[in-house]
Amino acid sequence: MSEESLIIGGGDKPAGGEELIKETNEAQFVADVLEASQRRPVLVDFWAEWCGPCRQLTPMLEKLVREKAGKIALIKVNVDRNPRIAAQLRIQSIPTVFAFYKGQPVDAFMGAVPESELRRFIDNLLAVAEGGPPPALKALLEEAGRALDENRLIEAADLYTQALQSDRESLEARGGLAMAWLKLGKREEARGLLADLPEDAEKDARIRQAKAYLKLADELGEAGDPQALAEHVAAHPDDLKARLDLARALMAKGDAERAAEELLAILARDRDFADGQARQLLLKIIEAAGESSPFGLRTRRRLSSLLFS
Repeated sequence: MSEESLIIGGGDKPAGGEELIKETNEAQFVADVLEASQRRPVLVDFWAEWCGPCRQLTPMLEKLVREKAGKIALIKVNVDRNPRIAAQLRIQSIPTVFAFYKGQPVDAFMGAVPESELRRFIDNLLAVAEGGPPPALKALLEEAGRALDENRLIEAADLYTQALQSDRESLEARGGLAMAWLKLGKREEARGLLADLPEDAEKDARIRQAKAYLKLADELGEAGDPQALAEHVAAHPDDLKARLDLARALMAKGDAERAAEELLAILARDRDFADGQARQLLLKIIEAAGESSPFGLRTRRRLSSLLFS
């Protein structure tokens, strides 16, 4: 919705500084809402004198806006006195509250909601304005990240999918889901998620992790049948060449945990096997899985204890 599509009047901004809680009208709507929302989020409370629920909601709005100490503004619109504004925003019942930011309506709700729900609405709006995910999305991403780091891959994929449904632009959700799919052996699905990323995507740790993981899996290519190799290694545990092939095949399928176990087993027997290929592959796996991830830290410690014992 552009500024031109809303009512444009000739009123000036209030003199002597900007009021954060006030009434507006058709003449002042652009200045009080659209222009003001370039500086901070603006809540627009549509109400009427005869509306009982409005008398419950408006004091809560005023209280919470004051609590935010200048981070958000509240503009009140009497729909009986300003019917054109209500008509253009298709207000069907009151109270209705619109949230504006950067000149655009970004969220809304109807009815006298509880204070706890109103507080969440405002917190989400402020989080978006500050460039971060809304609190509910942030909590979902944190839960998904824990599931991924703890190798609960189906759960992680489900949680990251929910996060993407909430915010299609979330790089963390996209990278996390790609990592979950890579670890589940769904390399092509992950590749699709990592295609056509924005230029600044590399700033996200999950995106960097997933791209490194995919690159390593691609380098290993079709490294053999993990099941057949595992059966051979079980029958011939000292065949380190077969064990190295098994580690490559497992990593090519996305199973870093089992690949690392096989490589550590090789290094426990021969630290320099195959001119250090086992050690080099393990270091690449740690880097791809994330140096600071629980898996990365744990595996690095085990590698160090083998090399320096």
